[in-house]
Amino acid sequence: MSLIISTLIIGSVIPAYAGPLGFDKTAYTWTDKIFITIVAPDFDFDRYLIDEIGNDSFNSIKISTRGHTLDQYKLVETGPSTGIFRGEIILTGFCHDADGDSTTGIQSRNSQCSKGDDTNPRTSPVQNGGPTNGFLEAKNDDGITVSFEYTDNQTVLGSAPIRWNIGDVQWLEANYPAGGNGIVRVFDPDMNLNPEAADNFDVDVWSDSDAGGIDLTITETGEMTGIFEGTVFFSTTNESSGSRLLVTNGDTVTAEYDDHTLPNPYAIADELDITSTSLIGTIIPPLERAPSANCRIADVSGNTLSNVAIDQQVQITCDVTNGQDREQQFAYLVQVKNSDNIAVHLAWITGSLSAGQTLSPSLSWTPQKSDVYDVTTFVWESLENMTSLSNTISLGVDVR
Repeated sequence: MSLIISTLIIGSVIPAYAGPLGFDKTAYTWTDKIFITIVAPDFDFDRYLIDEIGNDSFNSIKISTRGHTLDQYKLVETGPSTGIFRGEIILTGFCHDADGDSTTGIQSRNSQCSKGDDTNPRTSPVQNGGPTNGFLEAKNDDGITVSFEYTDNQTVLGSAPIRWNIGDVQWLEANYPAGGNGIVRVFDPDMNLNPEAADNFDVDVWSDSDAGGIDLTITETGEMTGIFEGTVFFSTTNESSGSRLLVTNGDTVTAEYDDHTLPNPYAIADELDITSTSLIGTIIPPLERAPSANCRIADVSGNTLSNVAIDQQVQITCDVTNGQDREQQFAYLVQVKNSDNIAVHLAWITGSLSAGQTLSPSLSWTPQKSDVYDVTTFVWESLENMTSLSNTISLGVDVR
């Protein structure tokens, strides 16, 4: 028997005896619905009727995963005299805790799975079934093969891999108002557990103000999209409950998806925590959060100096303004280098600015030698977090 392996190319010119076989996707996941197409013009027996193929022992269609088979499966012509035959089957997966919750997922659809039985009640072979009532069990690393016995010595084959995927989670916006709402989206085709209904499951969502957070239910956007969304309602006054999350302006909000269906080289029992963050409040570029300006050298009374003498105590002062609508912690630092580019003085002070507030932090320095010094000021988030809240500003100081 010779084998002809081909993919579906509708409209191409081919010999009448070698009808191509194709799938609607190049790869599938363990619970997909699979649409199969075979072009077989020789089996258009009646130009006025819709014909069938595959459901007899002479020209049978066999559909298989590595461990299960449907034999003599029927495909139906798409219309009178088209010569194109189509059908579908559903992959039922296997007993596996898909979302980390033993009361949901595959177990909730298959009672035997919830009892710990390894068999899948939806995979019983349907002899002479089709074109829409076929179910096949599939593993996480599997394949689907369809064969059509075109003639006694010619068989058409088609195959596609079945494999799990690594999911992804995201907030649809980079920031949200404190009294608004945000959408969490998860993309994971492996969680499309029932291709004939919209599935749902829970993800963890929390904020800086409520580290415990909430379990947010996200729902598939359609029967077979593999895209799941849920809405979080932000509140600055009410405790977290249901889909409401307590936040404060400036909070980071985090959504975490635990993926329990991972491809090779992960093991079946492995899981991966996937997170995404967004901000509450208006996003301001880091260097505009607390910009400094009007940096100057002054005496102890605050009078600006144009000349500095040896052993004279001076104040290095800048005006720092909080450009946000929330409180901002900051660290103000001063570094002094001599003409040899050697640091001879380093000092700092920390504090906080209320929304829109301007402060003029000041640090003292007493030069010991005559030289031309470079004085540089920094405004950081903190001494531990050296994220700059302002551009650095340098001053030249001539000490005589």
